[in-house]
Amino acid sequence: MKVYDYIIVGAGSAGCVLANRLSADPSVRVALIEAGGECRHPLIDMPLTWMQAAANPRFIWGYEAQPDPNLDGRTQPIPRGKVLGGCSSINGTMYIRGTAADYDAWRDAGHAGWGYDDVLPYFKRSETNWRGENAVHGGSGEMHVTPMAPDPQLFPAFLETAQALGHEACPDFTVPQPEGFGMPDCTIREGRRASTVRAFIDPVKKRPNLDVIANSSALRVVLDGNRASGVEISNGGTRRVLECRGEVILSAGALNSPHLLMHSGIGPAAALKAAGIDPLIDLPEVGQNLQDHPIAMGIWKSAVPIGFNRDIRLDQVALNFIRWKLTGQGPMSQSPMSIQGFLRSGEDQERPDLQFQIVHSGYDAQVWFPLWRKQPTGMFSCGAILLDPESRGEVTLASPNPLDLPKVQFNFMSTEGDRQRLRKGFRFIRQFFATAPASEIAQVELAPGAQAQSDEEIDAWLRASLISAGHPTSTCAMGSVVDSELRVIGARNLRVADASVMPDVIRGNTHAPTVMIAEKAADLIAQVR
Repeated sequence: MKVYDYIIVGAGSAGCVLANRLSADPSVRVALIEAGGECRHPLIDMPLTWMQAAANPRFIWGYEAQPDPNLDGRTQPIPRGKVLGGCSSINGTMYIRGTAADYDAWRDAGHAGWGYDDVLPYFKRSETNWRGENAVHGGSGEMHVTPMAPDPQLFPAFLETAQALGHEACPDFTVPQPEGFGMPDCTIREGRRASTVRAFIDPVKKRPNLDVIANSSALRVVLDGNRASGVEISNGGTRRVLECRGEVILSAGALNSPHLLMHSGIGPAAALKAAGIDPLIDLPEVGQNLQDHPIAMGIWKSAVPIGFNRDIRLDQVALNFIRWKLTGQGPMSQSPMSIQGFLRSGEDQERPDLQFQIVHSGYDAQVWFPLWRKQPTGMFSCGAILLDPESRGEVTLASPNPLDLPKVQFNFMSTEGDRQRLRKGFRFIRQFFATAPASEIAQVELAPGAQAQSDEEIDAWLRASLISAGHPTSTCAMGSVVDSELRVIGARNLRVADASVMPDVIRGNTHAPTVMIAEKAADLIAQVR
């Protein structure tokens, strides 16, 4: 029976990075546990098809949010990757870090070592940026970051519209204070998704001291008193315990990490007892403080031909697939984004609190061909993402069976402040399409339609349509569940290193910050050894 120095639970955005860094020391033995399996599949490798990958039961956990009282009791799917690479294998590939002030706020809340100047070297360590190494970018890391090519017709027109509304161009969204409009960078290498399993595990998977244990669900952390001594896993119904003489690190994400802690007896004691689990360490905030970015949406019909619809005609799909397969180029090498912007909902905001996006694709987009299936409607799907929500949700146990998914309640739009800023975000979408030259490209508002004008009518549309951006965080937050070195409070030899440790969600996509957290965690762990 092997005894490991480090057991990492979750081979996702954080876990793959940790496994790479910790196993670089040949004197230690590392286990990386993943509930999912191999992810070599065109839907995953092809950047264009990320939404199809994120909806495919083969690659996801199958989470469904609890009925939200603030969304008329509506539920929604929560795509979480159950596959090697985790969510980095199914996300939209955008590389966004948030603002410097986000991390400085963590530091100022008492988390020494988490200010922007502290974490910037960890962002740079993992990155090879297309711009080359400079003050904010890395040039020799495992994760390749490349530009998303702008649509030659739409991007210049939309950028001109943004500038007409008083917004500047922003050629790099990873500067300390990103503000303005431009195109994002993506974790794509040679036209293929650069997930963390591809970037950090594939090159080192033959290390004799690294065991990648896939298709195995972690059931609980084994505690000897308050010390983590192993992890119980299940593979095909067979249960066994992996022993650990060093540290157990949970990198299972903002939904699964608190779930695993609670099934290990670590969490709110009364709730654990009620679920039939013996409480061993009373930590009331495990699973609480759930934060995510809600999206206010609108849909406009295009007044001009959309090139994306031409690209998904059946004969073009076949040609484009061959082109992508052979060269990594063409429409299948990226998503159909028109423009992105970071802006403030009002003058009272000290930094951007809205992320604006236009995608030149609609809800009915699918492969078509004359006499077989009609061409999809040319349309723009627009989103205003609230980056610093006040609303808080929770992750709670559904049953005493660790193989049952936990309950997830987002509790979106539970505060008047969130509702006000989401309304402002939606009204900005309308203002954008009412401004030339965007007003010459977008023909008519399809949803919700011009009849929705009052606050009450817009709120009704938001309740009916608002969705998660897929950025859940903060359910094992620093200061309440883990300390500033990511050690679980009240436990020994147990840490959490993933998006769940963020004290507050950063103002942007969460993949890059999660990789950064893993980089820093590797150093914190190595210091102990």
